[in-house]
Amino acid sequence: MKKLLEVLLGLVLMVVLMGAGGLAWATTRVNRTLSRQITTHAVGFPIPFPLPADEIARLESDGVDPERVALDRAVERGRHLVEARYACVECHGRDFGGGVMVDDPLIGRLLGPNITEGQGSRSLGFEPSDWDRVVRHGLRSDGTPALMPSEDFQGMSDQELSDIVAYLRSQPPVDNSVPPLKWGPLGRVLLATGQIPLSADVIPSHAAAHEVYPPEAAVSVEFGRHMAGICMGCHQADFSGGKIPGAPPDWPAAANLTPHTDGLAEWSYPDFVRALREGRRPDGTAVRAPMSDMSPYAANMTDTELDALWMYLRSLPAKPSGR
Repeated sequence: MKKLLEVLLGLVLMVVLMGAGGLAWATTRVNRTLSRQITTHAVGFPIPFPLPADEIARLESDGVDPERVALDRAVERGRHLVEARYACVECHGRDFGGGVMVDDPLIGRLLGPNITEGQGSRSLGFEPSDWDRVVRHGLRSDGTPALMPSEDFQGMSDQELSDIVAYLRSQPPVDNSVPPLKWGPLGRVLLATGQIPLSADVIPSHAAAHEVYPPEAAVSVEFGRHMAGICMGCHQADFSGGKIPGAPPDWPAAANLTPHTDGLAEWSYPDFVRALREGRRPDGTAVRAPMSDMSPYAANMTDTELDALWMYLRSLPAKPSGR
């Protein structure tokens, strides 16, 4: 019996040492991964975008401040983008003063930063190049990787990003200093082994130019393609769905959005709208997280946006569900 206990104790000690060694390796690799500096292109754009010259002249002749009109319009466009298409509040909080992305002792405490103009803001003093770097490239101002899901926002035009910034700056300042992210043991291992991908590594090029203006808001494949850019983070670049990279274990695989038999082949447009706006599949069952969280945003989409998105998805090559 004594010999057996000694063997068991030895095995336990070996497992502990191996676990400690693995965690030490993961911690070193994570620190190295998050301290890398990645260079992007230099981008500049106005905030807000100015009005056309002929409209400026007309407004000035009527005694109206064209800069005020330009800002008001940008704020309204930005409000729609935030409330209907880009779910900023899911990470940054309803007041944009900071939110919770993950709070789990094993994964870590990953908090969305304060992006208002208040004390503790992580974006105070940002230039357009800083906004471009973090939103569309997943990088902090110093070039190190951030947790921003920027693969969803690569197709965002300069004007749309400018409009969102104008809207954020119009919001009441929130004084809140959000603690830096803190990785748990499992989170470090997952990040170190690539199971939690960083947008900075997923985005194929940090030098590719962005569109200045978005496509015209019309029922067209082009506008639908632009709309669908925000879906790629979960549904993959070819929209065939499958396991969501870095997702919690209780999240289901993302649905296949192509017109394949195991995708949307049998769906009608009303089925599609109901799934987005009401969170219900054609058979009446409820969609699961994270798709269930998207209904409040889809409810704010215009009919044109939904029509265009559906048109684009129906134009895709039919592919079997991803794995």
